Amino acid sequence: MSTMNSQELGRVVVLFGGRSAEREVSLNSGKMVLASLQRSGVQAFGFDPAKQTLAELTQGQFNRAVIALHGRYGEDGVIQGVLECLEIPYTGSGVTASALAMNKILTKVIWLHAGLTTPDYCQLTPGFDATQVAEKLGLPLIVKPAQEGSTLGLTKVNTVQELLPAFKKAYEYDNLVLAERFIRGQELTVSILGEGDSAQVLPIIRIQAPNDNYDYHNKYIGNETKYFCPSGLDHAIEHQIQALAKKAYSLIGCSGWGRVDILLDNHQVPWLLEVNTSPGMTDHSLVPLSAKAAGISYDELVLRLASSASLKTAQGKRP
Repeated sequence: MSTMNSQELGRVVVLFGGRSAEREVSLNSGKMVLASLQRSGVQAFGFDPAKQTLAELTQGQFNRAVIALHGRYGEDGVIQGVLECLEIPYTGSGVTASALAMNKILTKVIWLHAGLTTPDYCQLTPGFDATQVAEKLGLPLIVKPAQEGSTLGLTKVNTVQELLPAFKKAYEYDNLVLAERFIRGQELTVSILGEGDSAQVLPIIRIQAPNDNYDYHNKYIGNETKYFCPSGLDHAIEHQIQALAKKAYSLIGCSGWGRVDILLDNHQVPWLLEVNTSPGMTDHSLVPLSAKAAGISYDELVLRLASSASLKTAQGKRP
């Protein structure tokens, strides 16, 4: 992933905020990215799709877009499709990969078909049999929206009686709800820059949250969660997990950058959880932390991301 200088980047629009449940995190990410670009001498402008119209986006004569949107409409292929139509090169994965990665069930189907390890699961629909689900997946288990991030709507279920309230909580965020086998172990995340064989896999981060509860508060608000980078894992296991993350990322068709979340169980078996195609860029975020461990400063990381902006359609620009 080569880096352009500030003049070569032209007029850059940073998309942040939006209408998803992750709006507040996106606002923080976008403001930091925008400030970074401006520090580097880039003509950068902020744009909030929840507050501004597409007409304003088309009138901005932007040369490229940095997507700092999280969740619905920003990470699921919707804004990517808009930018393809407007012929504004953008950061991150294209329409299809973004949509696939946003849907945790489809992601699992692809990974399982390729023989990769991901926790067993089932989709929950209204009227589901709680006893049957518990028998299939065991207890405890995890219930979460299939198309949300930041652990929004996620519940660790310890008894059959807790399944229905957990489903209702997740259903408030998404009508596609996932029940997943609970894996006891260490939470890891692997950041990736670029795509294909040339993708750069950054150092693994090992996460230690209070009471092993890496929820929204412990991700973005509190300061008790500990992040270890270098991870402290055995080097052979670290390389194995990095290779797994790179394969998982490539199978979904991701490009530009992303972050793969993994659980390493007590038998040293890694389990894939999900891939994020528009990771956070706040002061609590993990990609900047991993990049720093690889010798990449925040400002350099942002410039590299902006430089990677492209149109993803096969035909590219119309004649």
